[in-house]
Amino acid sequence: MLNNDDWLVVGVITSVHGLDGKIKIKSLSDFDERFTQPGQRWLRKNQEKPILFELISGFKQPGKEIYIVKLKNVDNRSQAESLKNYKFLIKTDDIPKLEEGEFHISQLINLKVKIFENNEFKVIGEVRDFDNEKNSLLKVKLIDTDKEVLVPFVSEIVPEVDIKNKFLIITPPKGLLEL
Repeated sequence: MLNNDDWLVVGVITSVHGLDGKIKIKSLSDFDERFTQPGQRWLRKNQEKPILFELISGFKQPGKEIYIVKLKNVDNRSQAESLKNYKFLIKTDDIPKLEEGEFHISQLINLKVKIFENNEFKVIGEVRDFDNEKNSLLKVKLIDTDKEVLVPFVSEIVPEVDIKNKFLIITPPKGLLEL
């Protein structure tokens, strides 16, 4: 049995489409075929055990990162509504091999966040999540506080990601960490 670390979230079911059981999925993946090619797929709500479904068909909405998908045995709007907020998963052994310096977004979760201050690197928090809904934002929980800040995941602000050593460096503009 796979544990939670053996899954990668590649999409989130956001709503239904029509009356015949189609669902809308917000993609967190660069691979369209995960939502368009028929075959087995896994869905999970929160940290529950993943459920196997069969994808029958799917297509991308023009100009958006939203896919309209039809799953086997999801035949009406009510059944589709019950899947809202479920995560679309793949097994980590299905992840494509990456080039040197590339990484998957899921690998950012739990990385220590460092800044350069007073001529040394200082850990200020930890990456808790990644929000790709409108912009690519890291959700960072600051150390010794319940405060969570959003850090734009752009090279000017996050110039270094070190997956092997489990940290990333940020150069936040003035005021970003106080928001």
